[in-house]
This record gives sequence, structure tokens and C-alpha cells, in this order.
Amino acid sequence: MTTQARRSAGPGATFDLKGKGLANRDVGFALGVTAVLAVLFVPLPAAILDVGLAISLALSVLVLMVALWIPKPLEFNSFPTLLLVVTMLRLSLNVASTRLILSEGHSGTHAAGGVIEGFSQFMVSGNFIIGIVVFAILVVINFVVITKGSTRIAEVTARFSLDSMPGKQMAIDADMGAGLIDEDEARRRRKELEDESGFFGAMDGASKFVRGDAVAGIIITLINVIGGILIGILQHGLSLTEAANNYTVLTIGDGLVTQIPALIVSLAAGLIVTKGGTEGAANEAVLGQLSRFPKALFMSAGLLGVIGLLPGFPTLIFVLLAAAMVGLGVAMQRRAAALTRAQEATAAAERRAQAAPAEESVSETLKLDALRLELGEALVPLISNSDAALAGKIKSLRNLFAREFGFVLPSVRIKDEPMLPALTYAILVQGVEMARGEVRPMGMMVVNPGDLAVPGERAKDPTFGLEALWIDPQYAPQAEARGLTVVDPESVITTHLTEVVKENMADLVTYGATRDLIDGLDRDYQKLANEIPGNAPVVLVQHVLQALLAERVSIRNLPLIVEAIAEAKRTTSNVVSITEQVRRRLASQICNALADESRFISVIGMSPAWEKEFIEALRINGEDRNFVMSPQRVQEFVIDARKEIQKFAEQDQWPALLVSPEIRSFVRLMLERVSPMTAVLSHNEVHRKVSLRTVATVGK
Repeated sequence: MTTQARRSAGPGATFDLKGKGLANRDVGFALGVTAVLAVLFVPLPAAILDVGLAISLALSVLVLMVALWIPKPLEFNSFPTLLLVVTMLRLSLNVASTRLILSEGHSGTHAAGGVIEGFSQFMVSGNFIIGIVVFAILVVINFVVITKGSTRIAEVTARFSLDSMPGKQMAIDADMGAGLIDEDEARRRRKELEDESGFFGAMDGASKFVRGDAVAGIIITLINVIGGILIGILQHGLSLTEAANNYTVLTIGDGLVTQIPALIVSLAAGLIVTKGGTEGAANEAVLGQLSRFPKALFMSAGLLGVIGLLPGFPTLIFVLLAAAMVGLGVAMQRRAAALTRAQEATAAAERRAQAAPAEESVSETLKLDALRLELGEALVPLISNSDAALAGKIKSLRNLFAREFGFVLPSVRIKDEPMLPALTYAILVQGVEMARGEVRPMGMMVVNPGDLAVPGERAKDPTFGLEALWIDPQYAPQAEARGLTVVDPESVITTHLTEVVKENMADLVTYGATRDLIDGLDRDYQKLANEIPGNAPVVLVQHVLQALLAERVSIRNLPLIVEAIAEAKRTTSNVVSITEQVRRRLASQICNALADESRFISVIGMSPAWEKEFIEALRINGEDRNFVMSPQRVQEFVIDARKEIQKFAEQDQWPALLVSPEIRSFVRLMLERVSPMTAVLSHNEVHRKVSLRTVATVGK
């Protein structure tokens, strides 16, 4: 690169080069794994084998150091993969060294390279008997002690981790339902729980690599010794002593140079799986916990002093160790006292800080929860017990409303309220109590029990006001056998909450909620919503969504709603008129929700007299639409309509009221207080693919 080119590249050039290097790490790793596999089949010269053995030893030490210093096992969740690669590297080098030992061992102990010869000379002094003993001891330590224990711990930890996952997930849901954590924290905890389960499951399998590696080392060593001696005697004419010395020393050196890294990696695996839930580096976890008990140090020092005074023991060594432990115990006592004083000072400072800012507590008090469920004292176990299901059921409502109404339900805050009666719960929307009811936390509710002959307490269903009976759970199978509906207290509360939310969905569609819904659209529809004519397009969308949800019309097809609003806004600014045009665009959806399996919609019609009177009462002045009818006639219409609706409501049937498009919104306003479940449908909203079945008529 020329000077001018370097100058034009600027300081970012070096960064780009580094970025390119980092971006090619995947290629480098793949080439490294491929090279490890190639070693299994390609003969290596002694010099390259030395490099490979040195790399294997360095990697093993690196893994051990990381295992010592990681605060939590999950921070080294790549360990199972790394363990497989390191084990495969070690076995590949073992195969390469075996090839050299069997082919060149007759030439002397230098045949397999300097690393193997160095281990054999340094650790066993060239004496193969000593080498065999040392190698056997290392294999026993690795295979019988460390690997076996690590394998068992990994297996048990993986099993316990999987078994405890449902309980931990329920605890997270309960904390979120109680308002102790938000959705982001709950999502983080669930991700950590899944990672933990996957990691310990992988460690259970990866521990078998270490065990298999130890077995393979023993087999390869026996093959090298027996095969080398036979090759040396039969092919190269060596005496039995010469062959045994050469091949056994080389084999033991090879075994040591592979078993020592294997022992180091096994120790690292043991450190990781035994760490469990302890946080902090190994020295912090172990030494920190041991230092909490200075009395143990004093007792140990006393015991060492007594042992040192026994005849034949080196008194000086034991006395020095005892004195060191006494000094360490005194230092730990002082450190613990200083730590206690620091904690007390910190706690006092926190109490002063909490007492000072009264404004913060006032501001927190002024905040309103969009949805809140307050529980009396006796109902708290429904969210605090380990098997509590209330929080999970309430959380499932979010999926229900999203799927059925396209409406994102705000988080429901659950809290205990000492002012409520013990068995009572209250449901608040925007800080206003909308409903309350009573449940029996240890019972089951039978709806419409009739003459069910079991002990229980008569009551009313809090949601629909039906006759109910609270019974002991042991009688529930008897009630179910008679075909009666039996529900637990959590389901009673959840059902009541569902109906309250359905009645107040419009109040929950705030400006912020509308903004979030628009931001979740595709970019084109976001742009369309923000470019709706007028000063406050988001507010207009909010008002239309509120009007639709007030009549329990799903807003899930938000792109179509935004498109319809944009079209209607070009001709009118009246929210009611815009909403009626949006409903016409949603005709297929509205009719599909009202139709039965045979694609028929049951409707209640209006008599010609009522239709004519309603149309005559309509006053249109520009974009303003007013309805002028005497209160007496409004009351008479409501009575006539309710009389017809009630006939079907007793059978839990809810036919729609079919009216002219011009008066639909006004008829809905009249009926929403007496029959909010009744849909009011205009002729323009009847889709061409459905058929109507008139089941009654309002008026004569």
C-alpha cells in the first residue's frame, strides 16, 4: 500500500483488517478440525508431532485456567464442544505417535520426537518399570477418581435440571404476574434456564468423551508395548531386553504426554460440573466459604499441635502449620468483623436514602396499573405456593386476546390487599375497581349444581351470577360424573378477569398501546398510518380501535383497518362515520365471527314501524349526525328489543340485531347498557358469502 493509500484509508483501515481477520475465524476453526482428522491418516514427522503435543498440552492448561476463573458454568457453555475437539486432537496425536513408535522405535528412544523422549527421561529416568507404575497411577487417578465422579455429577445435575424446569418456569411466571419482575427480566430468566438445562445435558454426554479417552489411552499403550516388542524382535532382530527397553520407554513417554493433558482437562470438567449454583471464580467460592468459619481453623490448629507432640512425628513441621492456621483464623475474624461493620453502615445509609426522597414515593403512588388483581389474605397462596397456577393462567390470557381480538393485553399486576375480606378478590382497570368476587382457595366450584348431594357451600358464580356450590376437591369426580361443570378457584378468577377485560378493552387501548401496534406493522403501513390526514393520526386510529373493541370486533387485521381509515378520512372527519366505513371493510371478519357452522347468521330484525321512526329521528347537518327521539320512545324500544333478546339469552344464544346502516351506531348506543353481548349489524356489513336467518322481530 502506498503512502497516499494509507493516508486516504485513515485510522479505520487497521480496524477493517482486524474485522476481516475476525470474520475468517470460522474458516480457521474448520481448517483446524479438518487438520485434526487428517492426522489420523497422514504420517507425521517427529518435529510436527512435537508441535502438536505442545499445542495439546497448552490447550489443556488454557481450559483448566478458564474453568478456575469463570464465575458461573454457563459462561463457559462451549466447554462440551471444546472438550470433544481437544479429546479428538489428543487421540489423533496418539495415533500419529503410535505410527512413529512402531515404525521407528528400533532406532532408539528419540524415534517419536523430543517431547515424548523428554517426558520419558524426565519423569521416569529412562526406567520403563518406573514409567509403567507412574502411568498406571495417572490412569487410575484420571479414570477411577476424577472422570467417574465428574460423569456421575454431570448425569445427576442434568436429570435434576430437567426435572426442576417446570417448577422454575412457574416461579418466573408467578414473579411476573405479581409485578416483581417485568417481561424483559422474565424473558432473560427463561433463556438462562433453557441454557442451563441444555448445558448440563451436553455436559452429561461430554463427560463420556473423557471416560472414553482414558480407556483408549490404556488400550493404545498395551498395543504399543506388545506390538513394539514383537516388531523389534521379529522384524529388526533386537533382543528381548533391547526391544522391551526401547518400545516400553517410548510407549510410556507417549502415554504420559497424552494422559497428563487428559488429566488436566478431566480436572477442568470436574471443576465446572461441581460448581453447581456457586458464583465466582474457584478461589473466591472455595476460599471465601472456608474463611467464614474461623473456629474451624482454630480447631484444626489444635489438632495439628497435638499430633506434632506425639512420639516420632516431626514436631517442628506440625507446630509451624498450627501457628499458620491460628494466624489465618485471627485474620479471618478481623476481616469478618470489618465486613459486618461495613454492611451495617451501608444498610444505615440505604435507610436514610429511602427516608429522604418522599417525592419518589408519592410519584410511585400516583402511578396506575392498567390492570390489577388484588387478593385477600386467604387467596395469597394462589400465587405464592410452589405449585400455584394463577399467574400462569393469567399470563395465558395475553395469547388468547392477541389471537381472538388482535389486542395486546397489558401485564396484570397481582398484589395482596389487606383491606379486602380474606376470601375476596378485586379487579381494577386503570385504577378503578370494576368487579370483585369470592372464591374458596382449597375448594372446587360446581356451576348449576342442581340437587347434587355432596357437602358444600352455596354461592353465586362471580362472573355470570349462576348458582354454584363450593365443594371439597375429593367430591369433584362425583360431580363431573354427573356431567356438571367443575372449576378450580384459579379458573374462576381467570374467567372473571377475562370477561372484565372484554368489557373494558376500549379503555385499555391507550395512545401508547396504539403507537406500539402501529410500530409493529410493516413499514408501508406504518407510513400510511402516520400520513393519515389530520393533526393527530395516531389518536384517530386509537378512537376507531376503541370503537371496534367496544363492540368486541377483532382488530387483528390492523393493516386493513389502517387502510380503511386512510380512505374514509379523505371524505369525512367524523369518527363515527369513519368507524362505520371500517366496519364495512371488515364485513367478512364480522360475519364470520357471528355465523354458525352452516354459515348462517341468526338475526333479530326491526319492524318497519321502528325502522321508519328511527330514520325520521335522524338529523344530518354536514358531517354531524344527531338522533332526536323522545326518551319515552327510546325506553319503549329498549324494552321491546330486550324482550326478544331475553328469549334467546336464556338458552345462551345471542342473535345479532339487523338494522339499517344509517341508524346502526345509535341503536348500538341504546343497547350497550342492557345487552352488551348483542351484536348490532347493518345491512352493509352482511357479507355476500353468508346467509341470514331471521329468528325474531322487534316491534309489530
